[in-house]
Amino acid sequence: MQQFVKETGLVVPLDRSNVDTDQIIPKQYLKSIKRSGFGVNLFDDWRYMEPGEPGMDHTARPLNPDFVLNDPRYAGASILLARDNFGCGSSREHAPWAILEYGFKAVIAPSYADIFFNNSFKNGLLPVILAESEVDALFALATGDHPVEITIDLQSQTVVGPNGFDASFDIDPFRKTCLLEGLDEIGLSLKDANVIRAYEAERAIDAPWLFRD
Repeated sequence: MQQFVKETGLVVPLDRSNVDTDQIIPKQYLKSIKRSGFGVNLFDDWRYMEPGEPGMDHTARPLNPDFVLNDPRYAGASILLARDNFGCGSSREHAPWAILEYGFKAVIAPSYADIFFNNSFKNGLLPVILAESEVDALFALATGDHPVEITIDLQSQTVVGPNGFDASFDIDPFRKTCLLEGLDEIGLSLKDANVIRAYEAERAIDAPWLFRD
C-alpha cells in the first residue's frame, strides 16, 4: 500500500451530498478484482455523455463539459472535496480503487458512509473529516476564479490552504500509523514474518503430518 505522509495538490470541488458508490464506480465495472483499470470510469455516469461498458475505448467517449472533473483547470488535481455522507450506498472496495487510480490521494468531506470510510484506509486513501463550516470555506476557495492548492499533513493532522485557511482533523492513531508507514493488513502481518516462520518451524516438528505434501 502506498504511504500517505503529506500531500500538496489542487482541489476538485465536487459540490454534491450523498454521493453513493454506484456513482463513484458504476456496477457494470465491478467484474474485475485487479484493483486497476478503474480510474477512467470514476464518476462514469457524470463524466461522459453516453453510457459506458467494460472493454470500451473510453478515450473516444464524449465528455460532459459541465462536470467538474472535466474542467481543464483541475487537471492533475489530487484532493477531492465533497459534501456530507460521501461514499454511501452499496459496499464496494472498487470505489476507493477508482478514486486512487484517477490520481486523488485524499478526500475531504464533513462525513462519510462507514464502509467506504473503512475501505479507504485499507487502500491508502485518506478520508479527512472537517466541520461543515470548514468545508464551506474550502468550497468558497476552490470555486473561485482560480483553482487552489492545499496541503494535508497527516503527521500534524492539519489542512492548510490560501487566505489563512488552517484546520485540524482527528484520526484513529492505528490508522494514522498504517497510512504513514504504507501498511495494509497484509503488510501488518508481514512485519511479524520472522515470528510466523519460527512458529511454523516449531509446528513442523510438533505436528509433522500437517506439513506433508
